[in-house]
Amino acid sequence: MPNQNHIDNARQRVKRHRDALREAGFRPLQIWVPDTRQEGFAEECRKQSASLKNDHAEKDTLDWIEHLSDDEGWS
Repeated sequence: MPNQNHIDNARQRVKRHRDALREAGFRPLQIWVPDTRQEGFAEECRKQSASLKNDHAEKDTLDWIEHLSDDEGWS
């Protein structure tokens, strides 16, 4: 188990790092995302993907995204 001095040093390093990020114009942001490890997650993804298979609006949206995408130099 780490000693208190080690914990305090780690806290100070994290604080300095966060202060430097704030000084550079960044701010912290917490987001919640689906837990991909959760039982049933992959099956739900398959289900939702399958429901869009022949959806006209989905095709239009994907075509629009591809039209706007700048993938020059990616391959």
